Amino acid sequence: MYCLELAGESDSFAICEAKTVSSAVEHVAPGLATARGIDRDGVRRLAYTHSAIELIAKADADISGAALALEAASFDRTGSIAVRARDVRGATGVSTSEAERTLGGKLVEKGFSVDLENPDHELRVLFSEGDVDGEPRSVCLLGWVAVESVRDFQTRAPTDRPFFQPGSMAPIDARAFVNIAGGGPGTTVLDPMCGTGGILLEAGLVGARPIGIDAQAKMAHGAATNLEAYLDADQEFAVCRGDATALPLRDDSIDAVVFDSPYGRQSKIARHELSELVSGALAEVRRVAPRAVMVADRSWDTEAEAAGWTVSERFVRRVHRSLDRHVHVLE
Repeated sequence: MYCLELAGESDSFAICEAKTVSSAVEHVAPGLATARGIDRDGVRRLAYTHSAIELIAKADADISGAALALEAASFDRTGSIAVRARDVRGATGVSTSEAERTLGGKLVEKGFSVDLENPDHELRVLFSEGDVDGEPRSVCLLGWVAVESVRDFQTRAPTDRPFFQPGSMAPIDARAFVNIAGGGPGTTVLDPMCGTGGILLEAGLVGARPIGIDAQAKMAHGAATNLEAYLDADQEFAVCRGDATALPLRDDSIDAVVFDSPYGRQSKIARHELSELVSGALAEVRRVAPRAVMVADRSWDTEAEAAGWTVSERFVRRVHRSLDRHVHVLE
């Protein structure tokens, strides 16, 4: 059994992403979930999960309870350790430094040595308190760190890329959408409205083959420039100018699609024309792929269902005061 240390403000969104590389995921407390099994390489690619730990004990969200649970736990590890405690979202008021000293002492009693710089094993102690689905939860989960996600999103901020346009999506969100859509090693991921290529870039970085299409030649060229700057020289990708409502692709030729549709406030397209564009794109995407994530500034559930999709989940994510992103998970 594993504990997933979730990132971001929306646990439901983080869990949706985590389920793509984990089995039997259960939300147990704010910021925390458990999973029966994990794909370790997959966890490294996640955007909204910090780490997965091999769960060894569960206790109430206080230091004495955590110490008793650790004393009772059995494990076959030896060597040096470091204890890292976290008060998830600052909800419990537990002193993490005191928790680290107390639990570190318990492990020394079990024969471990302490090495805070380069330990053989790291014990993660996670305290959380709050409501889950309207029910109060108070818990401490303890376990050995199994794998941590690679959090290098700041190294490719949109403004630092060779080609930039205002309104570009944050890399952490683009990565999450690619993961939720099913992008990964050996898959082909399409963005039929690719813009500057942020979604394509994250698809390439998780091992997928990115294919991008945009109605503007400038955008298609800029997206290709960004991919060349960040992907390995032998990474295969394709970007071209084209029409999202008439994709130059064979039926069922794509594994996953992710796209950020035009926003009414930002687009010069009239409302009825925008509706036609989105409806046409949804129908074409359904023709070429079995799963998609569509991002928009409003709900397009009706149009998605009319195109033959099932909206399995939809999340509303705040970007800033005047913009919410509606994330449609389509199957």
